[in-house]
Amino acid sequence: MKTMNKKGAKRAADFVVQGSILAMAGILVRIIGMLYRMPLNDIIGKQGNGYYTSAYNVYNILLILSSYSMPVAISKMISSRLARGEYENCRRILRAGLLYATIAGGIAGCALWFGADLFAGLMKTPFSSYALKTLAPTIWIMAYLGVLRGYFQGTGTMVPTAVSQILEQIVNAVVSVVAAGLLFQTGAAMNAARGAQNYSYALGAAGGTIGTGAGAATALIFFVMLTLSKGREVLGEETDPVHTADGSGRAKAESYGRLMYVLTITVLPIIVSSAVYNCSNVVDNFLFGQGMDRLGYTGEEIAVFWGALGQYQLLFNIPVAVSNALSSSLIPSLTRAVSSGNQEETNQRIAAAVRFSMLIAIPAAVGIGVLAEPVSNLLFAGEDNSLLIRLTMAGALAVVFFSLSTVTNAVLQGLNRLDVPVRHAFLSLAVHIILVEVFLMIFHMGIFSVVFANILFAFMMCLLNGRSIARYAGYRQEYKKTVILPSVCSLLMGTAAWSIYKGLVFLCPALLSGGRLGMAVLVFPPVAVSMAVYGVLLVKLKAIDEKELKEMPMGTRLVRLCKRVRLM
Repeated sequence: MKTMNKKGAKRAADFVVQGSILAMAGILVRIIGMLYRMPLNDIIGKQGNGYYTSAYNVYNILLILSSYSMPVAISKMISSRLARGEYENCRRILRAGLLYATIAGGIAGCALWFGADLFAGLMKTPFSSYALKTLAPTIWIMAYLGVLRGYFQGTGTMVPTAVSQILEQIVNAVVSVVAAGLLFQTGAAMNAARGAQNYSYALGAAGGTIGTGAGAATALIFFVMLTLSKGREVLGEETDPVHTADGSGRAKAESYGRLMYVLTITVLPIIVSSAVYNCSNVVDNFLFGQGMDRLGYTGEEIAVFWGALGQYQLLFNIPVAVSNALSSSLIPSLTRAVSSGNQEETNQRIAAAVRFSMLIAIPAAVGIGVLAEPVSNLLFAGEDNSLLIRLTMAGALAVVFFSLSTVTNAVLQGLNRLDVPVRHAFLSLAVHIILVEVFLMIFHMGIFSVVFANILFAFMMCLLNGRSIARYAGYRQEYKKTVILPSVCSLLMGTAAWSIYKGLVFLCPALLSGGRLGMAVLVFPPVAVSMAVYGVLLVKLKAIDEKELKEMPMGTRLVRLCKRVRLM
Protein backbone atom coordinates (compact mmCIF):
# COMPACT_ATOMS: atom_id res chain seq x y z
CA MET A 1 0.00 0.00 0.00
CA LYS A 2 2.89 2.35 0.82
CA THR A 3 4.44 1.60 -2.55
CA MET A 4 1.20 2.57 -4.28
CA ASN A 5 1.11 5.82 -2.27
CA LYS A 6 4.67 6.64 -3.26
CA LYS A 7 3.95 5.95 -6.92
CA GLY A 8 0.84 8.12 -6.84
CA ALA A 9 2.74 10.94 -5.15
CA LYS A 10 5.59 10.61 -7.67
CA ARG A 11 3.17 10.83 -10.59
CA ALA A 12 1.46 13.83 -9.01
CA ALA A 13 4.87 15.45 -8.59
CA ASP A 14 5.73 14.74 -12.25
CA PHE A 15 2.46 16.35 -13.29
CA VAL A 16 3.27 19.43 -11.18
CA VAL A 17 6.74 19.65 -12.74
CA GLN A 18 5.33 19.41 -16.28
CA GLY A 19 2.65 21.93 -15.40
CA SER A 20 5.30 24.20 -13.88
CA ILE A 21 7.37 24.06 -17.06
CA LEU A 22 4.36 25.19 -19.06
CA ALA A 23 3.47 27.73 -16.37
CA MET A 24 6.91 29.30 -16.43
CA ALA A 25 6.75 29.46 -20.21
CA GLY A 26 3.28 30.99 -19.93
CA ILE A 27 4.54 33.64 -17.52
CA LEU A 28 7.49 34.42 -19.79
CA VAL A 29 5.13 34.67 -22.76
CA ARG A 30 2.86 37.06 -20.85
CA ILE A 31 5.84 39.16 -19.79
CA ILE A 32 7.01 39.40 -23.40
CA GLY A 33 3.44 40.30 -24.33
CA MET A 34 3.36 42.97 -21.67
CA LEU A 35 6.69 44.42 -22.81
CA TYR A 36 5.82 44.64 -26.50
CA ARG A 37 2.41 46.10 -25.71
CA MET A 38 4.21 49.15 -24.30
CA PRO A 39 5.62 50.33 -27.66
CA LEU A 40 2.51 49.05 -29.42
CA ASN A 41 0.32 51.12 -27.12
CA ASP A 42 2.60 54.12 -27.67
CA ILE A 43 1.92 53.78 -31.39
CA ILE A 44 -1.84 53.12 -31.48
CA GLY A 45 -2.98 54.73 -28.20
CA LYS A 46 -6.07 53.81 -26.18
CA GLN A 47 -8.37 54.21 -29.17
CA GLY A 48 -6.31 51.85 -31.30
CA ASN A 49 -6.03 49.51 -28.35
CA GLY A 50 -9.83 49.52 -28.16
CA TYR A 51 -10.06 48.34 -31.78
CA TYR A 52 -7.32 45.78 -31.08
CA THR A 53 -9.11 44.40 -28.00
CA SER A 54 -12.51 44.30 -29.74
CA ALA A 55 -11.04 42.34 -32.63
CA TYR A 56 -9.36 39.89 -30.27
CA ASN A 57 -12.60 39.22 -28.42
CA VAL A 58 -14.32 38.05 -31.60
CA TYR A 59 -11.22 36.17 -32.75
CA ASN A 60 -11.02 34.30 -29.44
CA ILE A 61 -14.60 33.06 -29.71
CA LEU A 62 -14.13 31.77 -33.26
CA LEU A 63 -10.81 30.26 -32.17
CA ILE A 64 -12.61 28.43 -29.36
CA LEU A 65 -15.30 27.18 -31.73
CA SER A 66 -12.73 25.87 -34.22
CA SER A 67 -9.51 24.83 -32.50
CA TYR A 68 -9.04 26.08 -28.94
CA SER A 69 -10.22 22.76 -27.52
CA MET A 70 -8.07 20.65 -29.83
CA PRO A 71 -5.07 20.32 -27.47
CA VAL A 72 -7.38 19.13 -24.67
CA ALA A 73 -9.35 16.69 -26.84
CA ILE A 74 -6.32 15.27 -28.64
CA SER A 75 -4.32 14.93 -25.41
CA LYS A 76 -7.21 13.07 -23.73
CA MET A 77 -7.51 10.64 -26.63
CA ILE A 78 -3.76 10.11 -26.93
CA SER A 79 -3.19 9.62 -23.19
CA SER A 80 -5.95 7.02 -22.82
CA ARG A 81 -4.66 4.93 -25.77
CA LEU A 82 -1.05 5.37 -24.81
CA ALA A 83 -1.86 3.88 -21.40
CA ARG A 84 -2.95 0.73 -23.27
CA GLY A 85 0.06 0.75 -25.59
CA GLU A 86 -2.02 1.44 -28.72
CA TYR A 87 0.67 3.37 -30.56
CA GLU A 88 -0.74 2.98 -34.06
CA ASN A 89 -4.08 4.35 -32.86
CA CYS A 90 -2.21 7.35 -31.43
CA ARG A 91 -0.81 8.11 -34.88
CA ARG A 92 -4.26 7.65 -36.39
CA ILE A 93 -5.64 10.18 -33.92
CA LEU A 94 -3.03 12.66 -35.11
CA ARG A 95 -4.08 12.23 -38.75
CA ALA A 96 -7.78 12.46 -37.88
CA GLY A 97 -7.09 15.60 -35.87
CA LEU A 98 -5.32 17.27 -38.77
CA LEU A 99 -8.28 16.54 -41.03
CA TYR A 100 -10.65 17.97 -38.43
CA ALA A 101 -8.45 21.08 -38.15
CA THR A 102 -8.55 21.58 -41.90
CA ILE A 103 -12.34 21.65 -41.94
CA ALA A 104 -13.04 23.53 -38.69
CA GLY A 105 -10.20 26.02 -39.07
CA GLY A 106 -11.10 26.80 -42.67
CA ILE A 107 -14.76 27.45 -41.84
CA ALA A 108 -13.91 29.70 -38.87
CA GLY A 109 -11.30 31.64 -40.85
CA CYS A 110 -13.77 32.33 -43.66
CA ALA A 111 -16.46 33.36 -41.15
CA LEU A 112 -14.11 35.92 -39.60
CA TRP A 113 -12.94 37.30 -42.95
CA PHE A 114 -16.36 37.69 -44.53
CA GLY A 115 -18.13 38.64 -41.29
CA ALA A 116 -15.60 41.23 -40.09
CA ASP A 117 -17.75 44.25 -40.92
CA LEU A 118 -20.82 42.70 -39.28
CA PHE A 119 -18.95 41.85 -36.05
CA ALA A 120 -17.36 45.29 -35.87
CA GLY A 121 -20.71 47.00 -36.37
CA LEU A 122 -22.40 44.99 -33.63
CA MET A 123 -19.76 46.10 -31.13
CA LYS A 124 -20.11 49.74 -32.20
CA THR A 125 -16.43 49.82 -33.16
CA PRO A 126 -16.66 49.67 -36.98
CA PHE A 127 -12.97 50.44 -37.50
CA SER A 128 -12.00 47.18 -35.75
CA SER A 129 -12.92 45.36 -38.98
CA TYR A 130 -9.38 45.83 -40.33
CA ALA A 131 -7.89 43.99 -37.35
CA LEU A 132 -10.55 41.28 -37.63
CA LYS A 133 -9.65 40.52 -41.24
CA THR A 134 -5.93 40.25 -40.50
CA LEU A 135 -6.72 37.68 -37.79
CA ALA A 136 -8.74 35.43 -40.11
CA PRO A 137 -5.80 33.34 -41.49
CA THR A 138 -4.45 32.93 -37.97
CA ILE A 139 -7.46 30.84 -36.95
CA TRP A 140 -6.65 28.25 -39.60
CA ILE A 141 -3.00 28.13 -38.51
CA MET A 142 -4.00 27.77 -34.86
CA ALA A 143 -6.22 24.79 -35.68
CA TYR A 144 -3.25 22.75 -36.95
CA LEU A 145 -1.08 24.04 -34.11
CA GLY A 146 -3.65 22.91 -31.54
CA VAL A 147 -3.63 19.35 -32.88
CA LEU A 148 0.16 19.05 -32.76
CA ARG A 149 0.35 20.56 -29.27
CA GLY A 150 -2.30 18.12 -28.04
CA TYR A 151 -0.40 15.18 -29.56
CA PHE A 152 2.74 15.92 -27.54
CA GLN A 153 0.82 16.91 -24.39
CA GLY A 154 -0.98 13.57 -24.50
CA THR A 155 2.37 11.80 -24.17
CA GLY A 156 3.01 13.67 -20.91
CA THR A 157 5.58 16.21 -22.09
CA MET A 158 4.84 19.93 -22.02
CA VAL A 159 8.29 21.05 -23.22
CA PRO A 160 7.43 21.31 -26.96
CA THR A 161 4.35 23.39 -26.17
CA ALA A 162 6.39 25.62 -23.85
CA VAL A 163 9.15 26.18 -26.42
CA SER A 164 6.65 26.84 -29.21
CA GLN A 165 4.79 29.40 -27.10
CA ILE A 166 7.98 31.33 -26.42
CA LEU A 167 8.99 31.28 -30.11
CA GLU A 168 5.48 32.32 -31.07
CA GLN A 169 5.45 35.28 -28.71
CA ILE A 170 8.92 36.55 -29.66
CA VAL A 171 8.00 36.65 -33.34
CA ASN A 172 4.62 38.12 -32.45
CA ALA A 173 6.26 40.93 -30.46
CA VAL A 174 8.69 41.96 -33.18
CA VAL A 175 6.27 41.77 -36.09
CA SER A 176 3.42 43.44 -34.19
CA VAL A 177 5.41 46.55 -33.30
CA VAL A 178 7.00 46.92 -36.72
CA ALA A 179 3.78 46.30 -38.64
CA ALA A 180 1.77 48.59 -36.33
CA GLY A 181 4.24 51.42 -36.88
CA LEU A 182 4.23 51.04 -40.65
CA LEU A 183 0.46 50.71 -40.97
CA PHE A 184 -0.18 53.56 -38.55
CA GLN A 185 1.74 55.85 -40.90
CA THR A 186 -0.25 54.48 -43.84
CA GLY A 187 -3.47 55.21 -41.93
CA ALA A 188 -2.27 58.72 -41.12
CA ALA A 189 -1.82 59.36 -44.83
CA MET A 190 -5.34 58.05 -45.46
CA ASN A 191 -6.65 60.40 -42.75
CA ALA A 192 -5.04 63.36 -44.49
CA ALA A 193 -6.36 62.34 -47.90
CA ARG A 194 -9.93 61.66 -46.70
CA GLY A 195 -10.25 64.27 -43.97
CA ALA A 196 -10.71 61.54 -41.33
CA GLN A 197 -8.98 60.65 -38.06
CA ASN A 198 -9.63 56.94 -37.37
CA TYR A 199 -7.72 55.14 -40.13
CA SER A 200 -4.37 55.49 -38.39
CA TYR A 201 -5.68 53.81 -35.21
CA ALA A 202 -7.56 51.14 -37.17
CA LEU A 203 -4.63 50.17 -39.39
CA GLY A 204 -2.21 50.39 -36.47
CA ALA A 205 -4.37 47.89 -34.59
CA ALA A 206 -4.42 45.66 -37.67
CA GLY A 207 -0.63 45.80 -37.74
CA GLY A 208 -0.58 44.57 -34.16
CA THR A 209 -2.76 41.59 -35.07
CA ILE A 210 -0.52 40.68 -38.04
CA GLY A 211 2.10 39.72 -35.46
CA THR A 212 -0.28 37.15 -34.00
CA GLY A 213 -0.43 35.32 -37.32
CA ALA A 214 3.33 35.51 -37.85
CA GLY A 215 3.96 34.08 -34.38
CA ALA A 216 1.46 31.25 -34.88
CA ALA A 217 3.04 30.36 -38.24
CA THR A 218 6.47 30.19 -36.58
CA ALA A 219 5.17 27.86 -33.86
CA LEU A 220 3.50 25.65 -36.48
CA ILE A 221 6.73 25.33 -38.45
CA PHE A 222 8.52 24.33 -35.23
CA PHE A 223 5.95 21.61 -34.51
CA VAL A 224 5.95 20.28 -38.06
CA MET A 225 9.72 19.86 -37.91
CA LEU A 226 9.51 18.28 -34.45
CA THR A 227 6.74 15.88 -35.48
CA LEU A 228 8.61 14.75 -38.58
CA SER A 229 11.78 14.08 -36.59
CA LYS A 230 10.48 12.96 -33.17
CA GLY A 231 6.82 12.12 -33.69
CA ARG A 232 7.25 8.35 -33.30
CA GLU A 233 9.91 8.47 -30.57
CA VAL A 234 7.80 10.65 -28.27
CA LEU A 235 5.28 7.85 -27.87
CA GLY A 236 7.93 5.85 -26.03
CA GLU A 237 7.07 2.57 -27.80
CA GLU A 238 8.18 -0.30 -25.60
CA THR A 239 6.08 -3.04 -27.19
CA ASP A 240 5.11 -4.15 -30.65
CA PRO A 241 2.92 -1.25 -31.92
CA VAL A 242 0.12 -3.63 -32.88
CA HIS A 243 -0.07 -5.21 -29.43
CA THR A 244 -1.38 -3.86 -26.16
CA ALA A 245 1.10 -2.77 -23.50
CA ASP A 246 -0.06 -5.45 -21.02
CA GLY A 247 0.45 -8.24 -23.56
CA SER A 248 -3.21 -9.20 -23.56
CA GLY A 249 -3.35 -9.42 -27.33
CA ARG A 250 -3.40 -7.40 -30.52
CA ALA A 251 -4.84 -3.89 -30.26
CA LYS A 252 -7.59 -3.29 -32.78
CA ALA A 253 -6.81 -0.45 -35.14
CA GLU A 254 -9.57 2.13 -34.90
CA SER A 255 -11.02 3.35 -38.18
CA TYR A 256 -10.62 6.99 -39.15
CA GLY A 257 -14.39 7.33 -39.24
CA ARG A 258 -14.68 6.19 -35.64
CA LEU A 259 -11.78 8.40 -34.55
CA MET A 260 -13.41 11.43 -36.19
CA TYR A 261 -16.63 10.58 -34.37
CA VAL A 262 -14.87 10.16 -31.02
CA LEU A 263 -12.92 13.38 -31.60
CA THR A 264 -16.11 15.25 -32.41
CA ILE A 265 -18.02 14.05 -29.33
CA THR A 266 -14.93 14.78 -27.21
CA VAL A 267 -14.47 18.26 -28.68
CA LEU A 268 -18.09 19.42 -28.62
CA PRO A 269 -18.65 19.55 -24.84
CA ILE A 270 -15.26 21.23 -24.38
CA ILE A 271 -16.06 23.71 -27.16
CA VAL A 272 -19.42 24.59 -25.65
CA SER A 273 -17.95 24.87 -22.14
CA SER A 274 -14.98 26.96 -23.29
CA ALA A 275 -17.12 29.11 -25.59
CA VAL A 276 -19.64 29.94 -22.89
CA TYR A 277 -16.87 30.43 -20.33
CA ASN A 278 -14.82 32.71 -22.59
CA CYS A 279 -17.53 34.40 -24.62
CA SER A 280 -18.26 36.72 -21.72
CA ASN A 281 -15.72 39.14 -23.25
CA VAL A 282 -17.62 39.27 -26.54
CA VAL A 283 -20.95 39.51 -24.71
CA ASP A 284 -19.49 42.29 -22.58
CA ASN A 285 -18.15 44.05 -25.65
CA PHE A 286 -21.59 43.91 -27.30
CA LEU A 287 -23.57 44.87 -24.21
CA PHE A 288 -21.17 47.65 -23.24
CA GLY A 289 -21.05 49.06 -26.77
CA GLN A 290 -24.81 48.98 -27.19
CA GLY A 291 -25.46 50.32 -23.68
CA MET A 292 -22.97 53.18 -23.91
CA ASP A 293 -24.37 54.03 -27.35
CA ARG A 294 -27.86 54.35 -25.81
CA LEU A 295 -26.36 56.52 -23.08
CA GLY A 296 -25.05 58.91 -25.72
CA TYR A 297 -21.36 57.98 -26.02
CA THR A 298 -19.58 58.01 -29.40
CA GLY A 299 -17.81 55.07 -31.00
CA GLU A 300 -14.42 56.69 -30.31
CA GLU A 301 -15.25 57.13 -26.60
CA ILE A 302 -16.44 53.53 -26.36
CA ALA A 303 -13.17 52.38 -27.95
CA VAL A 304 -11.14 54.35 -25.38
CA PHE A 305 -13.03 52.79 -22.45
CA TRP A 306 -12.60 49.34 -23.96
CA GLY A 307 -8.94 50.05 -24.56
CA ALA A 308 -8.45 50.73 -20.84
CA LEU A 309 -10.15 47.41 -20.07
CA GLY A 310 -7.77 45.69 -22.49
CA GLN A 311 -4.80 47.21 -20.64
CA TYR A 312 -6.19 45.94 -17.33
CA GLN A 313 -6.65 42.46 -18.80
CA LEU A 314 -3.01 42.49 -19.91
CA LEU A 315 -1.94 42.60 -16.25
CA PHE A 316 -4.68 40.22 -15.15
CA ASN A 317 -3.73 37.52 -17.66
CA ILE A 318 -0.15 37.00 -16.43
CA PRO A 319 -0.95 35.06 -13.23
CA VAL A 320 -3.98 33.38 -14.86
CA ALA A 321 -1.49 31.91 -17.37
CA VAL A 322 -0.21 29.66 -14.57
CA SER A 323 -3.64 28.10 -14.14
CA ASN A 324 -4.01 27.66 -17.91
CA ALA A 325 -0.68 25.83 -17.96
CA LEU A 326 -1.63 23.62 -15.03
CA SER A 327 -4.91 22.80 -16.75
CA SER A 328 -3.10 21.68 -19.91
CA SER A 329 -0.86 19.44 -17.83
CA LEU A 330 -3.66 18.20 -15.54
CA ILE A 331 -6.15 16.88 -18.10
CA PRO A 332 -4.08 14.05 -19.69
CA SER A 333 -2.56 13.02 -16.36
CA LEU A 334 -5.92 13.07 -14.59
CA THR A 335 -7.49 11.12 -17.46
CA ARG A 336 -4.90 8.35 -16.99
CA ALA A 337 -5.53 8.27 -13.22
CA VAL A 338 -9.31 8.06 -13.73
CA SER A 339 -8.93 5.36 -16.41
CA SER A 340 -6.86 3.24 -14.01
CA GLY A 341 -9.45 3.67 -11.24
CA ASN A 342 -6.87 5.05 -8.82
CA GLN A 343 -8.95 7.27 -6.52
CA GLU A 344 -6.01 8.30 -4.34
CA GLU A 345 -3.88 9.39 -7.28
CA THR A 346 -6.85 11.25 -8.76
CA ASN A 347 -7.36 13.26 -5.58
CA GLN A 348 -3.64 13.92 -5.24
CA ARG A 349 -3.55 15.50 -8.66
CA ILE A 350 -6.63 17.61 -8.02
CA ALA A 351 -5.17 18.86 -4.75
CA ALA A 352 -1.78 19.60 -6.32
CA ALA A 353 -3.32 21.61 -9.16
CA VAL A 354 -5.61 23.67 -6.91
CA ARG A 355 -2.89 24.31 -4.34
CA PHE A 356 -0.18 25.32 -6.81
CA SER A 357 -2.63 27.62 -8.61
CA MET A 358 -3.61 29.39 -5.39
CA LEU A 359 0.01 29.76 -4.27
CA ILE A 360 0.51 31.93 -7.37
CA ALA A 361 -2.89 33.58 -7.81
CA ILE A 362 -3.43 34.93 -4.28
CA PRO A 363 -0.14 36.88 -4.00
CA ALA A 364 -0.51 38.01 -7.61
CA ALA A 365 -3.92 39.52 -6.86
CA VAL A 366 -2.56 41.34 -3.81
CA GLY A 367 0.51 42.56 -5.70
CA ILE A 368 -1.53 43.83 -8.66
CA GLY A 369 -3.88 45.69 -6.35
CA VAL A 370 -1.17 47.24 -4.18
CA LEU A 371 1.15 48.27 -7.02
CA ALA A 372 -1.55 49.18 -9.55
CA GLU A 373 -0.42 52.80 -9.83
CA PRO A 374 3.33 52.38 -10.47
CA VAL A 375 2.88 49.30 -12.69
CA SER A 376 0.26 51.04 -14.86
CA ASN A 377 2.43 54.14 -15.19
CA LEU A 378 5.44 51.98 -16.06
CA LEU A 379 3.67 50.04 -18.79
CA PHE A 380 1.74 52.94 -20.28
CA ALA A 381 3.93 55.95 -19.63
CA GLY A 382 2.87 59.35 -20.90
CA GLU A 383 -0.88 58.60 -20.64
CA ASP A 384 -3.58 59.49 -18.17
CA ASN A 385 -3.84 56.13 -16.40
CA SER A 386 -6.25 57.15 -13.66
CA LEU A 387 -9.05 54.96 -15.08
CA LEU A 388 -6.71 52.01 -15.62
CA ILE A 389 -5.39 52.26 -12.05
CA ARG A 390 -8.90 52.23 -10.61
CA LEU A 391 -9.88 49.29 -12.84
CA THR A 392 -6.82 47.32 -11.77
CA MET A 393 -7.37 47.92 -8.07
CA ALA A 394 -11.08 47.09 -8.33
CA GLY A 395 -10.52 43.99 -10.45
CA ALA A 396 -7.49 42.45 -8.72
CA LEU A 397 -9.63 39.81 -6.99
CA ALA A 398 -10.63 38.43 -10.40
CA VAL A 399 -7.17 36.84 -10.63
CA VAL A 400 -7.99 34.41 -7.84
CA PHE A 401 -11.44 33.40 -9.08
CA PHE A 402 -10.48 33.07 -12.75
CA SER A 403 -7.41 31.01 -11.83
CA LEU A 404 -9.45 28.67 -9.64
CA SER A 405 -12.32 28.36 -12.10
CA THR A 406 -9.87 27.53 -14.91
CA VAL A 407 -8.29 24.71 -12.90
CA THR A 408 -11.62 23.31 -11.69
CA ASN A 409 -12.94 23.30 -15.27
CA ALA A 410 -9.92 21.18 -16.21
CA VAL A 411 -10.53 18.86 -13.25
CA LEU A 412 -14.08 18.14 -14.38
CA GLN A 413 -12.91 17.56 -17.95
CA GLY A 414 -10.24 15.17 -16.68
CA LEU A 415 -12.93 13.34 -14.68
CA ASN A 416 -14.82 12.86 -17.97
CA ARG A 417 -17.65 15.12 -16.74
CA LEU A 418 -17.44 17.29 -19.83
CA ASP A 419 -21.06 18.40 -19.66
CA VAL A 420 -20.84 19.76 -16.12
CA PRO A 421 -18.71 22.88 -16.84
CA VAL A 422 -21.09 23.60 -19.74
CA ARG A 423 -24.10 23.81 -17.43
CA HIS A 424 -22.18 25.87 -14.90
CA ALA A 425 -20.92 28.27 -17.56
CA PHE A 426 -24.43 28.80 -18.97
CA LEU A 427 -25.85 29.54 -15.53
CA SER A 428 -22.99 31.86 -14.59
CA LEU A 429 -23.15 33.66 -17.94
CA ALA A 430 -26.90 34.27 -17.55
CA VAL A 431 -26.32 35.90 -14.16
CA HIS A 432 -23.34 37.78 -15.60
CA ILE A 433 -25.42 39.30 -18.43
CA ILE A 434 -28.08 40.49 -16.00
CA LEU A 435 -25.42 42.06 -13.76
CA VAL A 436 -23.75 43.90 -16.64
CA GLU A 437 -27.07 45.42 -17.70
CA VAL A 438 -28.01 46.37 -14.14
CA PHE A 439 -24.60 47.86 -13.31
CA LEU A 440 -24.41 49.73 -16.63
CA MET A 441 -27.94 50.97 -17.28
CA ILE A 442 -29.29 51.40 -13.75
CA PHE A 443 -26.24 52.24 -11.63
CA HIS A 444 -24.29 53.88 -14.51
CA MET A 445 -21.03 52.28 -13.44
CA GLY A 446 -19.52 52.46 -16.93
CA ILE A 447 -16.61 50.13 -17.65
CA PHE A 448 -16.58 49.02 -13.99
CA SER A 449 -19.83 47.20 -14.78
CA VAL A 450 -17.84 44.71 -16.83
CA VAL A 451 -15.10 44.25 -14.23
CA PHE A 452 -17.45 43.55 -11.31
CA ALA A 453 -19.72 41.29 -13.37
CA ASN A 454 -16.67 39.27 -14.47
CA ILE A 455 -15.56 38.78 -10.87
CA LEU A 456 -18.99 37.45 -9.90
CA PHE A 457 -19.09 35.24 -13.02
CA ALA A 458 -15.81 33.53 -12.08
CA PHE A 459 -16.86 33.29 -8.42
CA MET A 460 -20.04 31.43 -9.39
CA MET A 461 -18.03 29.05 -11.57
CA CYS A 462 -15.74 28.29 -8.63
CA LEU A 463 -18.64 27.48 -6.30
CA LEU A 464 -20.50 25.31 -8.81
CA ASN A 465 -17.38 23.47 -9.99
CA GLY A 466 -16.19 22.85 -6.43
CA ARG A 467 -19.50 21.29 -5.48
CA SER A 468 -19.43 18.98 -8.52
CA ILE A 469 -15.83 17.89 -7.94
CA ALA A 470 -16.70 16.94 -4.37
CA ARG A 471 -19.66 14.96 -5.67
CA TYR A 472 -17.98 13.09 -8.55
CA ALA A 473 -14.46 12.58 -7.16
CA GLY A 474 -15.19 12.38 -3.45
CA TYR A 475 -12.68 15.22 -3.10
CA ARG A 476 -12.62 17.41 -0.01
CA GLN A 477 -10.75 20.69 -0.30
CA GLU A 478 -8.08 21.47 2.28
CA TYR A 479 -8.24 25.19 3.16
CA LYS A 480 -5.54 26.01 5.70
CA LYS A 481 -2.46 25.47 3.50
CA THR A 482 -4.25 26.17 0.22
CA VAL A 483 -6.11 29.40 1.01
CA ILE A 484 -5.69 30.74 4.56
CA LEU A 485 -1.90 30.66 4.98
CA PRO A 486 -1.14 31.91 1.43
CA SER A 487 -3.63 34.75 2.04
CA VAL A 488 -1.91 35.75 5.29
CA CYS A 489 1.50 35.59 3.61
CA SER A 490 0.20 37.63 0.67
CA LEU A 491 -1.26 40.38 2.86
CA LEU A 492 2.04 40.74 4.73
CA MET A 493 3.85 40.68 1.39
CA GLY A 494 1.54 43.39 0.05
CA THR A 495 2.22 45.55 3.10
CA ALA A 496 5.96 45.23 2.49
CA ALA A 497 5.61 46.08 -1.21
CA TRP A 498 3.44 49.13 -0.54
CA SER A 499 5.80 50.37 2.20
CA ILE A 500 8.87 50.09 -0.01
CA TYR A 501 7.12 51.85 -2.90
CA LYS A 502 5.93 54.71 -0.69
CA GLY A 503 9.38 54.93 0.90
CA LEU A 504 11.06 55.28 -2.50
CA VAL A 505 8.54 57.96 -3.53
CA PHE A 506 9.22 59.86 -0.28
CA LEU A 507 13.00 59.67 -0.72
CA CYS A 508 13.08 60.31 -4.49
CA PRO A 509 9.86 62.09 -5.59
CA ALA A 510 11.54 63.06 -8.86
CA LEU A 511 11.22 59.45 -9.99
CA LEU A 512 7.48 59.95 -10.48
CA SER A 513 8.18 62.27 -13.41
CA GLY A 514 11.16 60.30 -14.70
CA GLY A 515 9.27 58.41 -17.41
CA ARG A 516 9.56 54.64 -17.73
CA LEU A 517 13.06 54.56 -16.23
CA GLY A 518 11.90 56.37 -13.12
CA MET A 519 8.84 54.15 -12.75
CA ALA A 520 11.01 51.04 -13.22
CA VAL A 521 13.11 52.14 -10.22
CA LEU A 522 9.89 52.48 -8.22
CA VAL A 523 8.44 49.11 -9.35
CA PHE A 524 11.23 46.54 -9.43
CA PRO A 525 12.60 46.86 -5.86
CA PRO A 526 9.14 46.41 -4.23
CA VAL A 527 8.40 43.46 -6.53
CA ALA A 528 11.75 41.76 -5.81
CA VAL A 529 11.49 42.26 -2.06
CA SER A 530 7.84 41.18 -1.93
CA MET A 531 8.64 37.92 -3.76
CA ALA A 532 11.38 37.16 -1.25
CA VAL A 533 9.12 38.07 1.69
CA TYR A 534 6.33 35.84 0.36
CA GLY A 535 8.67 32.88 -0.10
CA VAL A 536 10.14 33.24 3.39
CA LEU A 537 6.70 33.55 4.97
CA LEU A 538 5.43 30.43 3.17
CA VAL A 539 8.24 28.42 4.69
CA LYS A 540 8.20 30.00 8.17
CA LEU A 541 4.41 29.69 8.55
CA LYS A 542 4.63 26.11 7.22
CA ALA A 543 2.35 26.82 4.28
CA ILE A 544 4.76 24.65 2.32
CA ASP A 545 7.04 21.91 3.68
CA GLU A 546 10.27 20.34 2.49
CA LYS A 547 8.59 17.44 0.70
CA GLU A 548 6.24 19.71 -1.25
CA LEU A 549 9.06 22.09 -2.13
CA LYS A 550 11.17 19.25 -3.54
CA GLU A 551 8.31 18.30 -5.89
CA MET A 552 8.48 21.71 -7.59
CA PRO A 553 10.90 22.72 -10.36
CA MET A 554 14.39 23.33 -8.87
CA GLY A 555 12.87 22.25 -5.56
CA THR A 556 15.97 20.44 -4.30
CA ARG A 557 18.06 23.58 -4.77
CA LEU A 558 15.44 25.67 -3.01
CA VAL A 559 15.47 23.26 -0.06
CA ARG A 560 19.26 23.49 0.18
CA LEU A 561 19.04 27.29 0.07
CA CYS A 562 16.39 27.35 2.80
CA LYS A 563 18.51 25.13 5.01
CA ARG A 564 21.59 27.23 4.36
CA VAL A 565 19.82 30.37 5.59
CA ARG A 566 18.15 28.35 8.39
CA LEU A 567 14.57 28.69 7.20
CA MET A 568 14.20 24.92 7.47
